[in-house]
Amino acid sequence: MPYLLILPSAVAIGLLLAWPAIQLAVYSFQDYGLPQVTGAAPTSWVGFGNYRLVLSDPEFWSALRISVLFAVVVVPLTLLVGTLVGLLLNRLGRKMAAFVSTAALLAWAMPAVSASVIFVWLFDPDGGLADYLLQKLPSWLGGGARWSQFSWTNAPLPAYTVITLVVLWQAFPFVAVSVLAGLKTIPAELHEAARVDGAGPWRVFWKVTYPLLKPIFLVLLLLSVIWDFGIFTQAYIVTGELGNRDEFNLGILAYDKAFTMPPAYGVASALGMVLTVILLIITAGYVRANIKQGAVA
Repeated sequence: MPYLLILPSAVAIGLLLAWPAIQLAVYSFQDYGLPQVTGAAPTSWVGFGNYRLVLSDPEFWSALRISVLFAVVVVPLTLLVGTLVGLLLNRLGRKMAAFVSTAALLAWAMPAVSASVIFVWLFDPDGGLADYLLQKLPSWLGGGARWSQFSWTNAPLPAYTVITLVVLWQAFPFVAVSVLAGLKTIPAELHEAARVDGAGPWRVFWKVTYPLLKPIFLVLLLLSVIWDFGIFTQAYIVTGELGNRDEFNLGILAYDKAFTMPPAYGVASALGMVLTVILLIITAGYVRANIKQGAVA
């Protein structure tokens, strides 16, 4: 009976996720482009030819480097800010906590396209709020006239600074609410006993709170890595679509291979499979390490 009950969901997941994944894997071994889609040319198998093209492409390694660096910066920032906000919500009164959490969740619920467009407006070199405020700052704080009409999308570092802010603004509320839910399950007596023994706020968190919430942090870390490693929407809008190839990450590179004329769906599929394998290796390695440490049962 339990298996019959989950059968409809399993079928839906199979149709929406498993079958497209199988198609992606099949296309990655084929010379599949617009002629094959229209039926003008037959589909031919190329084995690992598409993978060789991907791995020998300098743009792939540049996009991989940008994706790794972006994830290394954004994932810890998201977890840190979300955890701090979750701890703050746990200490606020009921009404104020409800107000702050609702405001944060509104940012989380905003569509990525809308959030990205708002940040593009804020950092627009022609009348954007960010350039105006930076220009008004004193020079000893890094401000000054050099920020007048500064373009944030002409180089990878400033462009991904804006993308980091967009992703952080939208991602930390989920972490904060998840941490808050975990904090509500910890008996207050544990924190009180630690404080009675002379532990400060940091030691209370590190010795009491963190060990009990470690499984939650593991899940949040894995989700953040999966979401941020191959991020597409925010990067595509902020960098100006496909205008700056030196700002491509793996998500934009795969889109470029698939939809720039002439489309190379086979190469894009191979790139998608490489991205999937990288994420699986990261996930499996981290989960295995935490299982050995006893963080996951």
